Amino acid sequence: MLYQLHELGRAWMAPLTYWAEANARVFSAPDSWLSALPGASRVAAGNELLYRLGKDYEKPEFGIHAVKVDEFDVPVMEKVALEKPFCRLLRFKRYTDDVSNIKDMKNDPTVLVVAPLSGHHATLLRDTVRTLLPQHKVYVTDWIDARMVPKEHGTFSLDDYVAYIEEFIRFIGTDDLHVMSVCQPTVPVLAAVSLMAARGEPTPKSLVMMGGPIDPRENPTAVNNLATEKPLWWFETNVIHTVPSNYPGRGRRVYPGFLQHAGFMAMNPERHFQSHWDFYQDLVKGDLEDAASHRRFYDEYNAVLDMPARYYLDTIRTVFQDFRLPRGSWDVNGERVKPAAIRGTALMTIEGELDDISGQGQTRAAHKLCTGIADRDRLHLTVEGAGHYGIFSGRRWREQVYPQVRDFIAAHSARPAARASDDGKVTPIGKRRSAR
Repeated sequence: MLYQLHELGRAWMAPLTYWAEANARVFSAPDSWLSALPGASRVAAGNELLYRLGKDYEKPEFGIHAVKVDEFDVPVMEKVALEKPFCRLLRFKRYTDDVSNIKDMKNDPTVLVVAPLSGHHATLLRDTVRTLLPQHKVYVTDWIDARMVPKEHGTFSLDDYVAYIEEFIRFIGTDDLHVMSVCQPTVPVLAAVSLMAARGEPTPKSLVMMGGPIDPRENPTAVNNLATEKPLWWFETNVIHTVPSNYPGRGRRVYPGFLQHAGFMAMNPERHFQSHWDFYQDLVKGDLEDAASHRRFYDEYNAVLDMPARYYLDTIRTVFQDFRLPRGSWDVNGERVKPAAIRGTALMTIEGELDDISGQGQTRAAHKLCTGIADRDRLHLTVEGAGHYGIFSGRRWREQVYPQVRDFIAAHSARPAARASDDGKVTPIGKRRSAR
């Protein structure tokens, strides 16, 4: 009944939320006489804070309409390249009528960005995609909210996730494909490429794995500890619920996004409380730039999706309880996952020094498993001072991480990079590199 009670609470809060939004507008609008009353700024700020605490947060848009390529503004169109019941493969296609630009862009390497299916939408990687686009052809996995998938489409498991990644790789083609996985998908991506390699199929030119739980036994975090302290039946009993009748996926069993969101908030309650208090103060002071920054962050952070129950429970058991990937005991649809089978694919792993979701060493563990990859084709990067999100979004990503990712991809590209810098060097895994 928890999901139904949550929906009832949302419906009950809706009138209050709309009322707070209206109050915030009339007490802050320059042409409203109410904004001239004493204390109007505090009334407007309090009402907007109430509105934002109670409102529904829908899936945001990527909103990437143009990027700068060689000093030219190049239009970008978001297209659905392939659609599956639980995921859309998006292509961010660049357009130009400049002949030299067309030739250069055709030679750019292709990057498949595998977004996490762990509570947030793929738009969390907006900065990742925008940064990659000037020098790469970019595809992104856009996972669909499970409550929006009709029950007749069946269940979705971790094995299905791996199969989706394999299908996407085959669809795009491996001629000059580089796969970047962020957080949770590092595990199924490594499994997918391992299975393809073991069958003798072509594999991507490189794998870039960022902040993921390849081996959660390394420096376990609070997230890892929760998964190991509770038995699987506890998760099935306490966090799995049925989608109510007001959604297309009614009757489907899911791990609701609102529970995941509550977990996110509980990890750092003081920080979130302070952030909302600062937002209120910024509104009162008229600091509209900082207030807008707060809105942008929480519009994304508060937009969550439901995960299919079977996929969620499979991940808890396979990744965080049984450690089947690092132990070499993981079978996907009857095939054993053997990362050592990967040979023609380069491997780059990236970790944040202060990551409190995937601890240091968890992603780097991929190098221990991929013994078939030559040392010259390996690179590990630890980003000093970066938390989990800092390795793929924000200033550290753009200024410290991306230049090394770009050069690593260029060094292992099937075609010469037309615009990549020529000073990139591949550092063998034994010579760990750090970004300051």
